[in-house]
Amino acid sequence: MEKLKMTLSAKTKKELEASFLESMKDENFKNFVSNLKISKELAMKNNSKIKETVDELKNCKNCKGLFMCKNRLDGYVYFPEVDEDNLIFNYVPCKYQKALAKQEETQENELANARMKDIDITDKKRIELIKWLKDFYDKYEKGKNCKGLYLHGSFGSGKTFLLACLLNELTINKNVNYELVYFPEFLRNLKEDFSVMEDKVNYLEKVEILVIDDIGAENVTNWGRDEILGTILQSRMNNHLTTFFTSNYTIEELEQHLALTKGVEDTMKAKRIIERIKQLTTDIELISKNRRK
Repeated sequence: MEKLKMTLSAKTKKELEASFLESMKDENFKNFVSNLKISKELAMKNNSKIKETVDELKNCKNCKGLFMCKNRLDGYVYFPEVDEDNLIFNYVPCKYQKALAKQEETQENELANARMKDIDITDKKRIELIKWLKDFYDKYEKGKNCKGLYLHGSFGSGKTFLLACLLNELTINKNVNYELVYFPEFLRNLKEDFSVMEDKVNYLEKVEILVIDDIGAENVTNWGRDEILGTILQSRMNNHLTTFFTSNYTIEELEQHLALTKGVEDTMKAKRIIERIKQLTTDIELISKNRRK
């Protein structure tokens, strides 16, 4: 038995070494291992993970932005850190992801401090929306069934900012609790850590006012559409909780978007989502200049 164990161990080591030597034929792999300054044994042990890192770095070399990302996790590289006699692999943000994070941090600060006095009232294309926001503010009462808004329109027209102005005003003067979630990022975060999924979904089902920002910008999956979005909306509809949406899609275009999952069309499930949105909101369009410039 002891002899068999030794034979198996020697065979495994031989296979590892053969696989590693094959990987070393790639000049990029060879240079990367050399730069890590680790032992051959450690490199052999982590051969497949290092190869994944090298492949992802190759993807990054000619990448022009997050929309082109081919890595396992968009905007991140699976990268090792040397820790004594071990390699610890983590997802490290690329330059485009870092720039996006910085932009989002700036935007979050702007949204956190937005007030209704900051709204530009000189833009005639905003008049209908501004009147709706003021009317909502004046009439809003906790526990009262108040329809939210499906606010759609041109890119950068200030949809999220305008809702933040209203909700910050309600928070300060009427003690309202609200949550604004950028929907594509929310789904990505759930996928990265399923252990928090139940708590996060339960919270969004129950928060007093919910803003689902940029719906339609996410990659549609059965899981994200039916189990996450559908569950949240059904619960909020049943409990008459105020819900807002922003989107670059009209509600008809959003239905078409939600119907396609990996090329498979599922119109009935998309219709169910759209019916819930219609029950929860008033539909207003905002076509205006791109204020992000």
